[in-house]
Amino acid sequence: MMFEHEDGDPILTLDDEQSWKLIDSTKHGRLVVTVAGEPDIFPVNYATSGRKLFLRTAPGNKLAELTINSKVLFETDGVLSEEAWSVVLRGTARVLDQSADIAEAEALGLKPWVPTLKDFYVEITPTSVSGRHFQFGEHPEREI
Repeated sequence: MMFEHEDGDPILTLDDEQSWKLIDSTKHGRLVVTVAGEPDIFPVNYATSGRKLFLRTAPGNKLAELTINSKVLFETDGVLSEEAWSVVLRGTARVLDQSADIAEAEALGLKPWVPTLKDFYVEITPTSVSGRHFQFGEHPEREI
C-alpha cells in the first residue's frame, strides 16, 4: 500500500477517497445486521458501483434481518506482512425488486462464493465510511 504516515505514527486515519480505494479493490467483507438489539454477522463477497455496495443472498437469516432493520454495518480489511488496514461502512440496505435495478446489479458480474442459488440482490447505500491503516513494528519501550 502507498499510505504516508506522518511523524512515524503507526496508525493512519484514512480519508473517504483512501477508504473507497480499498473497498473498491477488495471483494470480501463482513455484513453486520441487528434485529431486536441482537447483532448478527455474515461473511460476504461484494461488488461496488457508484459508491454503493452490492451483494447477493438467498432466503435465510441475512435476508430476513436486513429487511426488518435496514441499518447495517459493513467491514472489510487486509493484512500483509508489514501492514494492515480496516474500513467500516455504515449504511442502509435494500433488497432490489425493480427489474432495472436488478439488471444493473447483474451487470457487475457478482458471483456467489459457493455453488448455491442466491437470487436476491442487496444494495447498501453508505451514510458514513471510516478507515485506518496500520504499520506493523516492534512494541515500543516505555519511557521512564
